[in-house]
Amino acid sequence: MDYPGNLFVVAAPSGAGKSSLVKALMELDARVQPAVSHTTRAPRGQEKHGREYFFISPEEFDGMVLRDSFLEWAHVHGQRYGTSRQTIEERVATGADVILEIDFQGAINIKRIFANAVLIFILPPSWDELRSRLERRGEDAPDVIELRLQNAAVEMAQAREFDFVIINELFERAVFDLKTIVHAQRLKFAAQRRARAETFKALHIS
Repeated sequence: MDYPGNLFVVAAPSGAGKSSLVKALMELDARVQPAVSHTTRAPRGQEKHGREYFFISPEEFDGMVLRDSFLEWAHVHGQRYGTSRQTIEERVATGADVILEIDFQGAINIKRIFANAVLIFILPPSWDELRSRLERRGEDAPDVIELRLQNAAVEMAQAREFDFVIINELFERAVFDLKTIVHAQRLKFAAQRRARAETFKALHIS
């Protein structure tokens, strides 16, 4: 599927700062739109339905799977997460730049469907810092934190499958790196040809 918009897919182990980076990027770049995923987990902290996620029941999730409504879906930390196929296709078809936060399994699956998708992996600077961030967050019990750290080892091993890797050591630097990737992608020949098809046609560039 060829489309005028860009699809950015960001993955990271829990606690690496993925959501904070994406939020900061969208505050700096109004052209980047969020893609809201569906999940069976309960809201955390100040999360709201339709903003961070669409929080749905396992039965509702099953129904969407049966209707083939998801572009991808996966089990993560004992819960299920899915990305609406229709929502993504409609947005990138209109030329919007969409950014999606999902796990590495979903990111790799999306790349198989959207060949032009840009995969970005966020890494913590160290294991100690990752544990510290999970503990400071104060949202998970100790056994859940241990599970997230175990999963992180598996997740970070998949960073080699991504187009770009950002090490989130200094937050401001990591935001700059993410913004740079987005801007550079827009200037690539293929992306410019998709977004400015009429200009390329008028200049006889194929």
